[in-house]
Order: sequence, then C-alpha cells, then structure tokens
Amino acid sequence: MSKKTKLVAAIVIVAASFAVYGVKDHLQEPKTTTPATTQTQSQVVSAQQDLAQLNYEGTQTIEINQNNPTFTKEDLSTANGPWEKFGDLDHLNRATDAEALLNKKLMPTEKRGEISSVTPTGWHNKKINGQYLFNRSHLIGYQLTGQNANWKNLITGTRQLNSPEMLRFEMDIKYYLEKSNKNYVRYSVVPVFRGDELLARGVHMMAQSIGNDDIHFNVYIFNVQEGVNLNYADGTSTIGTKSQSSTSLTSSTASPEKEYVDSSGKGLIKGSKSGVYHLPGSKYYDNTTNPRAWFKTIDEAKKAGYRAAK
Repeated sequence: MSKKTKLVAAIVIVAASFAVYGVKDHLQEPKTTTPATTQTQSQVVSAQQDLAQLNYEGTQTIEINQNNPTFTKEDLSTANGPWEKFGDLDHLNRATDAEALLNKKLMPTEKRGEISSVTPTGWHNKKINGQYLFNRSHLIGYQLTGQNANWKNLITGTRQLNSPEMLRFEMDIKYYLEKSNKNYVRYSVVPVFRGDELLARGVHMMAQSIGNDDIHFNVYIFNVQEGVNLNYADGTSTIGTKSQSSTSLTSSTASPEKEYVDSSGKGLIKGSKSGVYHLPGSKYYDNTTNPRAWFKTIDEAKKAGYRAAK
C-alpha cells in the first residue's frame, strides 16, 4: 500500500479529530447482524455524518481506525456462502450502502454492459482537458460481482476517485479472489453525503479476507478532482487553481511518474494495437481486451511510443 494510503493526515487529526474519533466509536460499537447486514441503519447514518464533516486537506485516501476493519465475528461468517446486498435509495434518490461476502462464484463471466441509463444524483458531467470529470462509480466494482446498471450501486464520482483510488483496492480483491475458489472477502462500501447534498463527499471502504489478512483495510476516500471546484450541493463544478480550489490535489496523483500497478507490481496501463495507452477506469480501458503492452506509468507508455486516448 502506498505511503499516501498509510497516512492519517496530520491536518485531519488536528482539525477534525472529533469527527475521526466519533467515526471510530461508531464503527467499533458491538453490532447485532444477520450474515447479510453489517450495521444497523442508525449506525450507518451516524458514521456517515461523522465522516461527512471531514474536509479534504491534500491527502485523498486516509485510514480509519488505524486501517483496521471493524467487522464482527458474525459479519465474517461464510456459513451461508457468498452474497451481496444493496441499501435502498434514500429520499433524495441517493445510493446508501453496499455490503457483500465476495467469492469467485459472484464474479462476472460476461463482458461488462452499458450503464449510461443510470444518472446518479449530482450528475453534471463535462469534459476537462479532453477527459470527463465524472464517472458512474460502482460501490462494489463490476469485476467483483457483475453488478452493472444498478441504481443502488452507482454514485457520481470524480475520475480520480474511481481510478486510481477505488480501483487499486478493488483490483487487489479481484486478484485475491481469482487465486482460489476458497477465498472469501467481507466487503463494505458506504457513500458519504453531507446533509442533503447530492454529490458524495467521499466513500468509506472496508474489506477483510476470511482466515487471513491478505486483504485488510479500512479507508475513507475523498471525492475530489485536481484543479476543480466541486459544488457538492448539486454536482456542478468550475475550473480552479491549487490556490483557489478546496478540492485540488497537492499530490502527484495524475503525474506521468505515478505508478498504476496491481498487488504483484505488474503494470495496469494498457497499450493498444493502435498505439494508444489507456489508464484504469478510463472510457476504453475495459474495451481493450487484448493489449499489445502493459505499463506502470504514463511516462513509460509515452517513451514506448504510445499516446493518450482522445
């Protein structure tokens, strides 16, 4: 895991310590659950409210509870086999939560279909420098359960939230599940909204592999995009600068040297036969099914003669 992911930002600790510790308290409360329910609705809402008070201060992914997931023994039971559950849309039509006990049996065997029929709340998309600002972001990634045009499983997420931030956790789980039919992962993803805002402030993700710690994380990822001012009330946006924008990144997330790799260190950037490179989560990434080459960084792809997708 990257250094960025391992940090709980000092600013978050100082300026929002009450919220962070409030979240930890809620997530550590004893829970009475069925195999298909991680938290009661009141606990989910309370944890969301605490996380929603956090403001982005330059570190997009922060750890919660020292990166330790808070599933109970009952949550981790495999007695009923793999399952998935999605919370109902709320009164504003917002997705609420997604829970699953993942296993290879749930993974899709067919090519991913179209999801443009779904318009999650806060959807005001536009192109910035030739790339779309927003993605229809799956709470549980398609590669894990095959859920696609499911309104309960999709939120409006920035390109940066979707990839590389959420994707790198999802791909670690995917590769782990593919290793054995006996591998299980308990998974929880909750979008976090502040009040009645239509655009999520971020997503809270927890995962724990059953019987070992091969998959083990508890993180909160801010829904931000470098150089863009986001209006979370309705999802509209304006172009900003690092000095102007509360959501601009100070890290090197989109830099040519940033590595896109799986859990084994193998490159995830696809080089197509037409000489174009595709980043994970980009428009034509999944359609490039037989790449000519794989790269770890944009710079590496460019040096090999590949250009960015238009």
